[in-house]
Amino acid sequence: MWRNAPPFSELLADCRESAVHLEMRDHYDDPDEAPRVTAWRAGHRPDPGNRASWWRPWLDMVAEAVGRGVAIRRSRIVSEPVSEYTRYLYDGTFTNISAGEQIRWLPRQQASDIALPGNDFWLFDGHLVRFGYFSGEGIYLGDEVTDEPAVAKLCGEAFESVWARATPHEDYRI
Repeated sequence: MWRNAPPFSELLADCRESAVHLEMRDHYDDPDEAPRVTAWRAGHRPDPGNRASWWRPWLDMVAEAVGRGVAIRRSRIVSEPVSEYTRYLYDGTFTNISAGEQIRWLPRQQASDIALPGNDFWLFDGHLVRFGYFSGEGIYLGDEVTDEPAVAKLCGEAFESVWARATPHEDYRI
């Protein structure tokens, strides 16, 4: 069944074992993130010694979920050479890892033979899929969730195929 997605915080709070996220865009235009991107362009980088300055409340949600045993993995399919926005993400990824996420990167050219859903998604506990919808300019348009088994299977297989080929963050160079 397809329906409007509840808040992400509820989905993650209900998650018991795993949450996997596949990102396939080279740019996201999030108005809430714009000040951080602007600061990054001006040379600001997250301070590894100042965790309080990192992206909140996202990292707190991740740390809480990981602390109760949820494995959180994120794969990013990226064009190379990478976009400016991907460089921004790359520079801040250590904060996600510090909160407990595992992150890998896959150059788009290495994903050509993988069957991928048409949209970015989160898959919770292998059965609930949250698709995020974006405009061509990367503006967030909304999301839906479904627990249809065939959709969850497609997303799970796509994620695992990407994950198996992708390079762990600590080894990926842009």
